Amino acid sequence: MKKKVILFSIVLLNFFSINAQDFEVAPVKLDFTAEPGETQSKTITIRNHGNRKTAFVINLGDFQPDSKGNKQKMKANTTKHSCANWISISPAFFELNPNDEKTITVNMQVPVDDYSTRWAMIYVKTTQEQTAFTADKTLRAGVTVSGRIAVLVYQSPKSNTNYSATINNLIEVTEAQDTIRKFTANIDNIGDKIMQCKVYLIASNLQTAEETNFDPITIESFPKSSQTVELKFPKNILPTGKYALAAVLDFGSKTNLEGTQLLITVP
Repeated sequence: MKKKVILFSIVLLNFFSINAQDFEVAPVKLDFTAEPGETQSKTITIRNHGNRKTAFVINLGDFQPDSKGNKQKMKANTTKHSCANWISISPAFFELNPNDEKTITVNMQVPVDDYSTRWAMIYVKTTQEQTAFTADKTLRAGVTVSGRIAVLVYQSPKSNTNYSATINNLIEVTEAQDTIRKFTANIDNIGDKIMQCKVYLIASNLQTAEETNFDPITIESFPKSSQTVELKFPKNILPTGKYALAAVLDFGSKTNLEGTQLLITVP
């Protein structure tokens, strides 16, 4: 899967490859499963689709997931879940002629006795030479950063099987002018794995026991984080009556599903 994207800032999407300002990076997510004391290697390929020779530089960074599921970008080695110090990249600077590509190696060296889940970002950036006349005085060596693509890096040993999450605090947040009924719930990842979760609503008619299942949403949940999700369905989809509305969390493990519910009335 490839998608052409022209941008002048960061692009961060879960595609197999991303193009930016005429260069392409693939893949844009690396999943390491190295055990403590082990070194594991993966590769990233950068291709220059431009019509001129381009210089590239590779840097590391961190991110912190927030309550809305966004990844707040931070400097490398500034979060307790960072694995930036465990990563080495070769080469970290190179040039590509038009239509040429370069494969770089990313090594993950996990310390002995560390079984925790960690994450970081790798930034692939283009640089352009500046003349003394045009260069900003704050720039070093007359080089400025242009396009940038972020690659997600996850590390979690296969022996770490601490999958655990809860869902709670289901409330209705529908406003009078809304044409849909909206609800929010809190997802708490109390384990130590990055999980791809599905969350969905089930409405059970208290009189007829008939159940209506609504389409799930998919979220990515990080260890020791809380996330608020929004769930919704059209106002006119359920017959009049009283319902038990359940929000169900499926985080892909072999354990039972988690759920929370409230009573609603459909006029």
